[in-house]
Amino acid sequence: MGGTPEVTIVIPNYNGKQLLENCIETLKNQTFRDFEVLVVDNGSTDGSKEVNADGLALRVIALQENTGFCGAVNVGIRETKTPYVILLNNDTEAEPDFVEALLAGIRGSERIFSAGAMMIDYRDRTRIDNAGDYYTAFGWAVARGRGKPVSAYQKACRVFSCCGGAVIYRTKLLREIGEFDERHFAYLEDVDMGYRARILGYENWYVPGARVYHVGSATTGTRYNEKKVFLAARNSMYLIYKNMPFLQILLNLPLILFGIFTKLLFFVRKGFAGEYLCGICEGVHTCRECRKVRFACRNLGNYARIQLSLWGNIFRILFSV
Repeated sequence: MGGTPEVTIVIPNYNGKQLLENCIETLKNQTFRDFEVLVVDNGSTDGSKEVNADGLALRVIALQENTGFCGAVNVGIRETKTPYVILLNNDTEAEPDFVEALLAGIRGSERIFSAGAMMIDYRDRTRIDNAGDYYTAFGWAVARGRGKPVSAYQKACRVFSCCGGAVIYRTKLLREIGEFDERHFAYLEDVDMGYRARILGYENWYVPGARVYHVGSATTGTRYNEKKVFLAARNSMYLIYKNMPFLQILLNLPLILFGIFTKLLFFVRKGFAGEYLCGICEGVHTCRECRKVRFACRNLGNYARIQLSLWGNIFRILFSV
């Protein structure tokens, strides 16, 4: 590598030293080598800050406290001087052509803001963990393809947003659109970012040639827990308030209320109804403190296309498309 690299890979980490070391080890075998790795550590106490990566250009930024996914990646993005930035979870293993395939995907058009990898279940490598995200008029964000065969998701396509666990962004467009919203702390911040990009007319793509194996819930420990349910519920209200103009909120309100009621029933069965309702109430109460995307008439066509996606994605998740 000579001069400024082409890509910065930002890996947020919190007490995940073993996972982090394994993730970095897989980056040593990449077919594309013109990148640097930036680990942003969220106040770990397990020795994560001492991780090394022989053969890679690596920096570690050690924060004093846990700022969540959003705070950590924002620090990494601010430090990025390269044209492209990849966000990568510490609980992933990357295939050798991961970086090369993401670069090829995002270079397909100047209108592409982000390109997301095929995230495969670490434990069952025949199954998808995430192939892009759906967002619906119910106010639900759904991982496309989760639990489905890898063989069914081999085509690149536009998606509503890309999962922040393995995604590449154009750095200059990140500067234009703005940082991840740190009020989210974690969960749905990547959908929010993709949504904001779409309002401005940019595209998010799924790139199946870029593959990572994802452990999932490595930091929180379980798929559902009190904190995760609360944060996801709260952030779902932020997502609606920030990105939908008032008239669009009114248009979708019956479906949003139906979505809240349906999820409440789901979490009653899971034993997290209280946390879910507290998250919804907290989100409604504090959403005005968020940065709302300013409506501009020039983006009216983009809003219309987004609304069609919100309706269409209901049918896609119901019929598992």
